[in-house]
Amino acid sequence: MPYEWVTPLPADPATPHPKGPLAEMHLWPYRSLPRRGFAAFLGITAALVFLPLAAVLGSAVLWGLLPFVVIAFGLTWYLIERSYKDGEILETLIIQNSEIHLLRQSAKAPDAEWRSNVYWAQVSLHPRGGPVPNYVTLKGNGREVEIGAFLSEEERKALYDELLLTLPRATHFY
Repeated sequence: MPYEWVTPLPADPATPHPKGPLAEMHLWPYRSLPRRGFAAFLGITAALVFLPLAAVLGSAVLWGLLPFVVIAFGLTWYLIERSYKDGEILETLIIQNSEIHLLRQSAKAPDAEWRSNVYWAQVSLHPRGGPVPNYVTLKGNGREVEIGAFLSEEERKALYDELLLTLPRATHFY
C-alpha cells in the first residue's frame, strides 16, 4: 500500500508513549515504474529502436529516420520524467497532544496544512459526488480537507476504515 503508519497508535492507552507523535502516517502516490525500472525501460527501448536502424547504416535513409527516432525517444524520456515530478506528493498525518495535523507537500504547489482537535475530527467517505470515487475527507476546526485523493479506489476504502478505527481510539490517550 502506498501509505504506512510510521508510528502506529499504541494498543493500550495506559502504555506510556515516547516523546513525539502518538501516531504518524505517510501517504504517497503509487509508482508502478520505479527509477531502476525506468532506466531499464529506456535502455531496452533504445536497443529495440536502434536495432532496425543498423540495416540502414551508411545510407542516406538513416539521416531521414534518425531525427524521428531521437524525437520519439526524447519525448518518451521527458513525459515519464514529468510523470515522476507530478507524483512527488507526500501527505503526513500526525496525531500528537490531542491534535490531529495533516500536511500535504507537493513539488507543484505550496505546502498545505490542516489542524483540528482529535476529539472533534471526523473522517468521511463519499462514494459518489467527489472528484474521485470513494473520496475520503477529514473534517474539523471548521474545514473539510481531502486525504489520499491520489490513492486507488480500494486503497481509499482501506484508508477510511483505518482512520475510522484510529481516530476514536486516539481520544483515549488524552
